[in-house]
Amino acid sequence: MSTTTGKGKAIFRVVSGNFLEMFDFMVYGFYATAIAKTFFPSDSAFASLMLSLATFGAGFLMRPLGAIFLGAYIDRHGRKKGLVITLAMMAAGTILIACVPGYATLGVAAPLIVLFGRLLQGFSAGVELGGVSVYLAEIATPGRKGFFVSWQSASQQAAVVFAGLLGVGLNTGSAPKTWVTGAGACRS
Repeated sequence: MSTTTGKGKAIFRVVSGNFLEMFDFMVYGFYATAIAKTFFPSDSAFASLMLSLATFGAGFLMRPLGAIFLGAYIDRHGRKKGLVITLAMMAAGTILIACVPGYATLGVAAPLIVLFGRLLQGFSAGVELGGVSVYLAEIATPGRKGFFVSWQSASQQAAVVFAGLLGVGLNTGSAPKTWVTGAGACRS
């Protein structure tokens, strides 16, 4: 990659996964109560919320496994191929969670699908941060490694702001109820 445009495209591709990861985590956290009601209904609001947060936390438990297995894959097949797989897994987990109907439609399968999506996201996130940082350092022009690698963190912080603004917009605007509750986001 000798051109500035080519390097800009490479930066965009790899930091988009970081953006997606942090965006999803923030949205899940912001809407944990709505997710609890939609996917983990119970007579106890506290129990529903704890099930929702436990599912969220399960993704973090998969990070070390993802780091081990995907790290070994990257060592054998190269960073670029590994990052493509990592980003695809993150996107698949996110789409799975976004499109699953709630408990009222699927019953116990709904929270299990959400759990699987979170496990997939956590597995992929285990190697994403380090892999992206190293890749950005490798493609950096001489004397600009700090600038290139900074895009990794900048993309995550932009995702936090975007998720917050989206939440404010959805809760103050005339958003359809399905978007506000997080259920059936693929349906409008």
